[in-house]
Order: sequence, then structure tokens, then C-alpha cells
Amino acid sequence: MLRILITAFALLAVSYGVYAAPSDFTGTKSCATCHGEQHESWQNSHHDLAMQHASKDTVLGDFNGAEFSANGVSSRFFIKNGQYWVSTDAADGSIKGFEIRYTFGVTPLQQYLIEFPDGRVQALGIAWDARSASLGGQRWFHLYPDESIKAGDELHWTGPQQNWNYMCAGCHSTNLKKNYDSVNNTFKTSWTDIDVGCESCHGPGGQHLQWAAQNEQLRQQDPNRGLALLLRDRQDVRWIMNPETGIARREPPAGNNHEIGVCAACHSRRGLLKTGIESDGLFLDHYRPALLSAGLYHPDGQILDEVFVWGSFMQSRMQVAGVTCSDCHESHSLELRAAQDQVCSQCHLPTQYASTAHHQHAPKSTGARCLDCHMPANNYMVVDPRRDHSLRIPRPDLSLEFATPNACNQCHTDRSTAWAAEQFKRLWPGARQPYQNYTDAFSLARSGAPQSELALIKIARDSQLPDLVRATAAFELQAFLSPLSGAALQVALADQSPLVRYAALGSLEALPPENRYQFAAKLLSDPVRLVRVEAARISAPALRSQLRAAEKNVLQSALQEFIDAQNVNAERPESQLNLGNMYAQTGAGVEAEKAFRKALKLDSKFVPAYANLADLYRSQGQDQFAGKILEQGLVAVPDNATLYHATGLLMVRRRQLGTALPALKKAAELQPDSARYTYVYGVALSSTGQSEAALQVLQQGLVLHPHNREILQILASINRDLGRHSKAIVWAQKLLEINSADPFALQLIEALNNAQQHPQP
Repeated sequence: MLRILITAFALLAVSYGVYAAPSDFTGTKSCATCHGEQHESWQNSHHDLAMQHASKDTVLGDFNGAEFSANGVSSRFFIKNGQYWVSTDAADGSIKGFEIRYTFGVTPLQQYLIEFPDGRVQALGIAWDARSASLGGQRWFHLYPDESIKAGDELHWTGPQQNWNYMCAGCHSTNLKKNYDSVNNTFKTSWTDIDVGCESCHGPGGQHLQWAAQNEQLRQQDPNRGLALLLRDRQDVRWIMNPETGIARREPPAGNNHEIGVCAACHSRRGLLKTGIESDGLFLDHYRPALLSAGLYHPDGQILDEVFVWGSFMQSRMQVAGVTCSDCHESHSLELRAAQDQVCSQCHLPTQYASTAHHQHAPKSTGARCLDCHMPANNYMVVDPRRDHSLRIPRPDLSLEFATPNACNQCHTDRSTAWAAEQFKRLWPGARQPYQNYTDAFSLARSGAPQSELALIKIARDSQLPDLVRATAAFELQAFLSPLSGAALQVALADQSPLVRYAALGSLEALPPENRYQFAAKLLSDPVRLVRVEAARISAPALRSQLRAAEKNVLQSALQEFIDAQNVNAERPESQLNLGNMYAQTGAGVEAEKAFRKALKLDSKFVPAYANLADLYRSQGQDQFAGKILEQGLVAVPDNATLYHATGLLMVRRRQLGTALPALKKAAELQPDSARYTYVYGVALSSTGQSEAALQVLQQGLVLHPHNREILQILASINRDLGRHSKAIVWAQKLLEINSADPFALQLIEALNNAQQHPQP
């Protein structure tokens, strides 16, 4: 009977032209027989409606000849022969008709997917606002309203950043197989369920069905019930209220984070290392999560870009206390377990926390709501509010110092931050130090301030802070490496947290390539794949001639895992770039060239591939080829600072300074936030006898980069060479303000003082 049941569902999938499921994936319908309550709850949830075939029952948008104009393009939505179509700009800019094959999401917006003959599925840049008309919805809108997205732009709906096969599919369908053909650059993507079904979270159900068909005695022999992931994080858990504090305590304390890891697979900003679901289900065996980096998070850890919840929740005191996703969200319907603030009352006594004495606002007002104060929302995709899950105390006083957002001013938009800070101080005079107390360290690091090193070391070593925070601090240390921070990184490389070990490995990139292996070698056999893959990347330049046979084998095994991780996304130019860099570092020049050229074939505007391929030719003594590839790059991507800088360096090597200077100048002007480009241009000016011009450029650069050691060094050196010893000493002293043991500054000051005391006859 079981075999017939599985076969029936496989044939059902084939009949719809989707995917004949392998024996281990059986499809959501096979679960409903025994798990009817959960299946009913799941139906019509955001997971159930994550992706659907376009039909009159699933399409929400107005396809009755509606027109919408954006970026100079007028698009029309219409129905033809019962199918849904859009007439809009194609990849070449011409207006063409495209059939809508799938709907994507349901509320507060719905996107539409278009399939191409090569198997690519692309997400249209125009979406339907599914909110009610009273909230401003029931309209077409562009997902990039403030940008001019033309055909050929990577954000255009036909471009690589809107490719469903890579960007979206893995989290919106079950048992997804991209089936990318690298030779022909095509896809034959398949799935078991078109939406997010049971097996997306619980793993393949084939063995579970076999387990269920056995007698009770045999079933007891398999505690995991035939499932790859048995989510038991909340089993037999009690939350015991402390009447004095008004906060509940978890009993027993949290053991593992399997449930959070399962949710994080889609609700995090991350890269993919390996497809499939393994028996332990460890998140870091399959994914590379983003750290609290600039551009993604504010310096205090609040969400900035779309980071999909996990990164903010991992900073929260709640997560540290053992709260899991399903403590607040019902796992199948995805609804809150209680309405609004009542979900907080599960662990926080309302008599203490839903009181005016606590929130200092009128009852039932916005300021009295837990969620609006402790989980403020940002809008993404224009109309989609996402709440910050770090569950922090609003701190407008920190906003004054660090320009971070705060919930007070998100509500009191007509008031200044200074007003909010003063009100906060008045209403909560005894407010304690915030749990997320790393704002100062990350803000200093982003500015390159001299105090950054000690501040980051303190954060990295604080075992009371969340792993993600400590990992970010360890990673940021690469910009401030010294014997002191080097020692801190060695401790971090042995940290209990794999995330901290991974981040510390990333900081080793600041070391000379030949020195990295001695620190990373032990982690090549780490129990967590993320760490092994990063250790392989860092150790790639190791000199094989100096390694024993066993060491070579371990390194090669880890490098193969790195290669496999890149091939998971072989259709992406970034993956080919990573492979090219690895091959170049291991001396496999032919393979490196192939990978870089593959990246350019995938995306002719992918600047890093031009730059790194040119650098490969440089290392091989083939500057003539380097010049040609840089010329091609500037044709494909005009006015690119990276390519102008590389061209300038190439001309310097050729001793063609007349050509080099304009290129280096252009790079510095195009990207003034690059201290390196300013420094190199200043050095080039000085080396051609244009010292005054060099000083002017470097001093202007110092306004943006006041703590940059290279710029300060060259300013001191040029003034010394011009005989302006007192000015040289001033710049050297600024170096000592950054690092009191700076060897260059100490030696320069000593030499100049000696010269003043003992002038040459």
C-alpha cells in the first residue's frame, strides 16, 4: 500500500509537468493523511501561497488591460486565451509580450514570474500592491521607484539579480533542484512542491512513511521517526514565571538551535554552501550567513538592508534566553500565537510590562504597544514592513551620537532626536546599559578610528554577547591587525562558536598569503563545513612543498569542499570569481583563467573578473594581455574606478607614467571613499616630482580618511624629503595617536630630531 501511495503522488506530479519525486520526497499531500490538523493550518498560509501557477484563482493583479508607466516604459497587463500576459521592455529594450507563468507571494504584494526557453525564470520588476485600497493598495507599482532601471542594468527584471532560479526558488519551493547546465548555460529547474511544503522544514518524508507503516515495536527503534530533522526544541519545555522580575525562565535551558537553523535557511541573509538536508540539520553546514556588516546593519545592529530576521533575532536577549521562532509564531499557519502584544505576555507579566509605569504612554496608544517600541518595522520592496527582531530598548540618546534609528522618532516624526533623547532621559532616568552594547565598537571600526582595535577585541572576547556579534568583531579586526589583535584572533580561531571561528579566519586575509596557513591549518578539518570551506579559502596560497603528505591531503580535501560550494551556484559570476582566485593562488593558472572568463561570459559587466584576470596575467608576466582585458572592461563598464586604478598600475609597471597618472587620478575621483586609490595617486604624483600636487591630493583624502596609516605615512615622508621636518613630525605624531608603538613614526621622529641636533656640515 505504501509503495502504491508514493507512486501515486509521483505520477500526480508528473501529470502536472512538474517533477517526479524521488522515493525520499513524497510531497505535502502524503503528510495530510496523518497530520490533518497541521495540514489544514498550513493551507492558505504564506508558505502555502509562496508560489503558484498563474490562474484566475491565484492572480491578484489587474490584468484587464491595465497600464503602468515607470522608467520611461509603459507596460500593459492583459489576458489572452485565458493566460495572463504583460507587454513590457525586454532585455534589448524593445517592447514585447511575455506570458506570466507563476505568481510569487500573496500579501502585502504579489510578484509575477516569466519563464524563458533556456529555463531561466525571471521576476518582473513591476508588482501588484495587494493591500486594500484604503491602505493605498490595489495598484501596480515598481519595486525600484527611486532608480532608473533600464534594460541592461543588473537590476532590470531580465537581469541576473532578478533570476528566480538562483535568487528566490530555493526558499519558495520544496526539494528544489536548479539543474543548471554549465556547458549550455541553461536550467531545467524542478521541485516536489511548488510552494513551501512540509518537507521544506522537516526533510524528506519517504522514510517517515516507512516508519509509520511499521509496528509499534519497530517504530520505537527509530527515535527520529524516519525524519532527517525532528524538531523537538519546544518539546517538554516550560516557561516558569518569576513574579518579582515579571519575566519567565525556560526549563530546561535551551540545548540546540535546530529549529532556528531550519527557519534561518530562508529567513536570513546568507549564501548557499551545500544543497540537501542532512541528518543533523546544522545551519552552518549548508549556509554562510552575513555578519552585522556595514550596508546591511546599522552600527548598533538594527536592520538596514533586507536581512530577513535571523541576524537581528540572534542579537536578542530572547534568543540567548532560549526563545525559538515557534514560541511566538505558530509553525504551520505562521500566525502569531497570540494577538499583537499578547504574544509578549506569554513571558512578560502584563501587570508589570503592559503598564503605564513601564511604557509611560497612554493606554492603547501606539507608544504603549510592545511591538512598536521594541520591534520597529522598516519597509522593504516598497510596501512590505519587516520588524527588527533584536527586541531592543529604544535609545534615542545613541541616535544622537551614532545616527542610528530609534523607535521613538519613528513614531514622533515631527520631533527631533534631541527632543526624543531628553524625553527618554526624563521618563526612564534609571535606564540600564542596553544589552546590545556594541554600537561604539562597530561605529569606531567603520570610521577606522584608532580606538577600534581595543574596542573590537573587547567585544570579540565577551562570552556574554551573542555569537553573531562576537563574530562580527573578530572579522572587523582585520583592518587593525597588530600583535595585540593577532593574539585575540588566535583565541577566536579556537572559540566554541563555529561562527566566531569562521569570522576569525576571514580576518587572516589581512596577513601575507604565505603566513595564513600556519593559523588556519587546524580548522581545515573543523567539524562544521562553513569553517572548513573558509579555512580552505584562506589556506589556498600555502606552499605545498613545505607540507607533509598528510597535511596536503587535509588541505586538498577542504579545497574540494570549497570548489563544491562554489559549484552549487556555478551560474553566478561571483562563484566563478571565487574559483578563479582559488586556482590562481594554488598555481593553477589555466583553470584560473577559465573561471575568470566564465564569469565574464555569465556577466559581461562583472568588474571583479576583469580586474582579477588582468592581475593573473600580471603575475604571469603577460602585461599585454592584462592591458587588453582592462580595455575590454572599460568598454563594458565605462567610468569604473576599479578598472581605471588597475589600468594606472599597469601603466606604472610599463613605466608609462604619462598614461598612468590620468588613470589613477580618474580612479581616485570616481571613488573618493577609497583611501587606497587616493594614496596610490598621491604616491604616483610624488614619484613624478609633483610633490605639492601630491600633498594637496593626500590632505584632501585625509578629510575622508583621517585615520588612514598609509596616507599619514606618505604625507610624513614627502614633507621629510622636502626638508619640512617640523611638518613631517606633525604627521608622524598623528600616526602615534593611532598607535603609540608605530615603528615608522618612532623611527622618523628619532631620525629628524637627530638631524636637527646634529646638522650636516
